[in-house]
Amino acid sequence: MIWQLSDARRLDLSERTHVMGILNVTPDSFYDGGHYQHTDQAIERALAMVAEGADILDVGGQSSRPPMYGDLVEVSVTEECSRVLPVVEGLRHRTDTPISVDTTRAEVARLALEAGADIVNDISAFTDDPGMLDVVASADAAAVLMHRRGGSDVMQENTHYEDILGEVEGFLSDRVDIAVAGGIARQRLAVDPGLGFGKNTAGNFSLIRNVGVFTALGLPVVIGASRKSFIWKSLGL
Repeated sequence: MIWQLSDARRLDLSERTHVMGILNVTPDSFYDGGHYQHTDQAIERALAMVAEGADILDVGGQSSRPPMYGDLVEVSVTEECSRVLPVVEGLRHRTDTPISVDTTRAEVARLALEAGADIVNDISAFTDDPGMLDVVASADAAAVLMHRRGGSDVMQENTHYEDILGEVEGFLSDRVDIAVAGGIARQRLAVDPGLGFGKNTAGNFSLIRNVGVFTALGLPVVIGASRKSFIWKSLGL
């Protein structure tokens, strides 16, 4: 399977799983908040991840942490841009590794793509900002569409599903159809079942065990499992 990110970049996913290095340029990430707020620090950490084997670099300037890690502070578009854009631009000058911007805001995505990003990683699957689809389509960029149930502040309040696989797959399939109808080439899309976003421990493991349900869509599948609570809860850590 080929994921066509842009005219210049693509990933061949036919032989192995690729690794996405996550760079949180925020003060309040539940994992590494505050470690890489300065542009130079963030760029050096990203380049280190490439040296360690990262195939994609994902840069995020707005935390999506669940309430268990404290109140979530939503930042302005201006602040999110000030965090993300210098890092994206700096990385584009120093590496050919594909760059993803983790945002739900069309203006942030537009400017990040202009700065050199290849992928928009939207945890709302284009539902938060109605302008996102046009931004990605106009730039002929790639995108990751993720399933979640509610915003970060409420997503863990309702984690019961009658059919978690059917509901998540149905949502992602619909969002892909909408994206394609809106002008995004299907070969530029990937899907993410959204581990930890409105799912409990059992639900997360069900999604992982049955990932074939999502690969059957014929698109790359992104799995964001690192540092998620269902891992340490299951291990009693």
